[in-house]
Amino acid sequence: MPGNRIIIAEDEAIPRMGLREMLHDQGYIVVGEAADGHTAVELARQLKPELVIMDIMMPGLDGIAASQILTEERVAPVLLVTAYNDRELVERARDAGVFSYVAKPFTEVQLVPQIELALARFREFQSLINEAADAREALETRKVVERAKGALMQSQGISEAEAYRRIQRLSMNNRRSMREIAEAILLTQQTA
Repeated sequence: MPGNRIIIAEDEAIPRMGLREMLHDQGYIVVGEAADGHTAVELARQLKPELVIMDIMMPGLDGIAASQILTEERVAPVLLVTAYNDRELVERARDAGVFSYVAKPFTEVQLVPQIELALARFREFQSLINEAADAREALETRKVVERAKGALMQSQGISEAEAYRRIQRLSMNNRRSMREIAEAILLTQQTA
């Protein structure tokens, strides 16, 4: 959607200017420009754009290697642009985690859908990562609570349901998560 903040990484000044104008005309905001991959990565780390549009062939660090860094660090999605359209480059781009790809020369009609596709794919990617982290956290919490219930059952001779209710009640009364209460119970049991 227009208004997204974009970094352009293109080693040639004229195509970079043309791309900047094309993006501006479509309502995107160009927040940074780079002429090499190293600068593109550093700018993206600093400016946190919604998208990086990067040429594949650049001095120093090529666009695919730079894309891989940005993808691994989850800084921003990358849309690669290139005049080269061979299978090996496409496969390298895919393996690097590039979110979209467009061949030069391109028009606004070709570029805008690829921008929107890259943005949508990145949002989905972030959502999946967050869901996985939430699931891991829930599992870890459950494990700690189960251990704390067992410790309470053994030390106080109470039922599993009563142990759970105690942890739950302590959680509410102390305005702490059940995990924090369970960890405190386990710590207390270790020192006793």
